[in-house]
Amino acid sequence: MKKTFITNLILVLTLNLSIKPFWILGIDRTIQNIVGKPEYGVYSALLSFTFIFGIILDFGITNFNNRNIAQNSHLLSKHFSRVVILKLGLALLYLLVCSLAGLAVGYDARRMKLLFILCFMQFLISFVLYLRSNISGMHLFKTDSILSAMDRMIGIAICAPFIWGHFFAHNIDVMDYVYIQTAAYFIVAVIAFIIVVRKAGFIKFEWTRTFSLMILKKSFPFAVLVMLMSFYNRIDQAMLERLIHDNGEENGIYVQAFRLLDATNMIALLAAGLLLPMFARMLKMNESVESMVKTAYTLLFALALLVGSGCCFYADKIMHMLYVGDVTEAAMVFRVLMCCFMGTTTQYVFGTLLTANGNLKYLNIIAGCGMTFNIVVNLILIPHFHALGAAITSLATQLLVPGLQIVVAQKVFKFTIIPKMMFTLFIFAVGTVGIAYGSTYLPFDWRVSFMAMVAVSGIWAFVTGVVNIKSILKTVKVG
Repeated sequence: MKKTFITNLILVLTLNLSIKPFWILGIDRTIQNIVGKPEYGVYSALLSFTFIFGIILDFGITNFNNRNIAQNSHLLSKHFSRVVILKLGLALLYLLVCSLAGLAVGYDARRMKLLFILCFMQFLISFVLYLRSNISGMHLFKTDSILSAMDRMIGIAICAPFIWGHFFAHNIDVMDYVYIQTAAYFIVAVIAFIIVVRKAGFIKFEWTRTFSLMILKKSFPFAVLVMLMSFYNRIDQAMLERLIHDNGEENGIYVQAFRLLDATNMIALLAAGLLLPMFARMLKMNESVESMVKTAYTLLFALALLVGSGCCFYADKIMHMLYVGDVTEAAMVFRVLMCCFMGTTTQYVFGTLLTANGNLKYLNIIAGCGMTFNIVVNLILIPHFHALGAAITSLATQLLVPGLQIVVAQKVFKFTIIPKMMFTLFIFAVGTVGIAYGSTYLPFDWRVSFMAMVAVSGIWAFVTGVVNIKSILKTVKVG
């Protein structure tokens, strides 16, 4: 399993790091520079608003299905046709609830139109993720890796002529941007649907009340977890837009800083997509997951620490490179937010492990604590510190939640590796922060200093044993 994880992690990272950074830094960043911080801030706040109600759209079916198909692949043909009908019904309910909630918080007609389209886009995203859960559940990781990057490939192909080709009479606006993303997700949904149908064999779409209730009952703990996590991961921007009445300005600043965190979080998310079916199958076969946890976590945490340290010490330079205008506040927010990456990588390893093991009760209690903490602290900090207050709250939440997950994982699995692994990572962390700080005094252009910091930190990872290249090569070769 370690060979499968490492080889497919390399594939999925190669594909996504070739495409998604260009989407985020080339397309998405340029869109914000074109339309302005307030306009983009409104779009981003509404997008976060649609995430909050994601529990209705998916109801935990995707995570439940990924674990279930990984352990019982023969159920694909039996479940697929019925789940598709169930998800369509949930999509209609989701649209109704989001619309009513939008009216309740006072969105005007323009915002409601944008909200409606974003809701449809979220349905497509959810549907693609469900289809991919079947594909990864069958351990077709290469196919899943290609699909994970395909939507951005299509989006880039459509957006580029708008932005740089000057093929159209008007500049791209937020509505154009949303339409393009929606079209890209629709195309990927069709392709993924065809792949799953071919694997499932003959299917007959039907709605069965008993089956639907059974699936909803089994996926309910997953649904609660998704809802709680959506709140503490996405509510910051929605609260900023509602609490600070500046027509989206502060939210636009927050998005400038959040964009790179969102990009780096994709790495951990993609790794979790590989880990969930692997952990599920290993646990079903009573195999030890200790070595897999160590391999996955040390690799991801080392990457997170390196990225976080570099971004903290070079925040001003990075923000000035990416955006036009004054970025002083965005740089401050960026420093705080990039430290969250270390917390999210921890969640995506230990949270995924507990999910695969069915410890949903523990995870929901932890997520509930995280949501409550996040909302309360945001209510206190946002009115006083605006975007920076939301960033501080996010960091505090991302330290609290994974810390509790590690404690629970240690209690459930009784790992022997945790104390030793944590000590090694601590030594690596101290050295990496020192290297990042020292690199700022080098007499070179900041880009050269940044690359030097990355190189030296990489060597430090080998020296401390956080990354063992011999072990990795042996795993890939022998597997």
